[in-house]
Amino acid sequence: MNRQAQAAVLFLTGGAILHTGLTDLYLRYVKAGLRPLLLAAGVVLIAAATATVWYERRARRTGAGAEVHPHREPRIAWLMALPLLALVLVAPPALGSYSALRTGTALQKQPWGFADLPAGDTVRLSLVDYAGRAAYDHGRSLDNRRITTAGFLAVGSDGTPYLVRMALSCCAADAQPVKIGLTGHTPTVLRPDTWLEVTGTYTAKQTKDPVNKGIIPFLKITEAKPIKAPRDPYDESWNG
Repeated sequence: MNRQAQAAVLFLTGGAILHTGLTDLYLRYVKAGLRPLLLAAGVVLIAAATATVWYERRARRTGAGAEVHPHREPRIAWLMALPLLALVLVAPPALGSYSALRTGTALQKQPWGFADLPAGDTVRLSLVDYAGRAAYDHGRSLDNRRITTAGFLAVGSDGTPYLVRMALSCCAADAQPVKIGLTGHTPTVLRPDTWLEVTGTYTAKQTKDPVNKGIIPFLKITEAKPIKAPRDPYDESWNG
């Protein structure tokens, strides 16, 4: 591939990265805090492509870049651009129940501590926060409180329904699930990957994740309703 073709691929790569970073598509790949770095990378690649074309044209004008034995570059090299087009045209789905059931829970070490919950009968918690409190605080901060949380549905091989959020440390490649089991008034129809908002109370019931033996706490639910998948499907509150 000659330099002009290389510049074209650089430009397409930078353009694809900018397109991803300027839309919500980037949330399928990296955590929200990395957006500025993603945009900067796209700008640098486009600048490099522009500089490559400028230097190539300058060299041709001065004769410094003349080739002794010019030859045609293989057109097949342009196939390298196909993955870039796929990145722009095809939005990949977020990781779901298939990955969650084949990956061990990220809930394997005790958090440093738990902040006080706000006053009120019902408190809204992230799934990761509830799971940590239920597993390691023995429900002390959750007793006599109604809890509302949300996640997508996964169904174990034994039929147990789990509510899941995929937790990120950096990007989707290192995503791990945090799972809570559902008991009580569970939905009559269990459709994997359906996003649910559930309300319920703490229960001491726990089980072991069959993949890595991590703790999976349960929530005794009284209400459950389907919701639209959130803009950011991953939970960034997890710090590993």
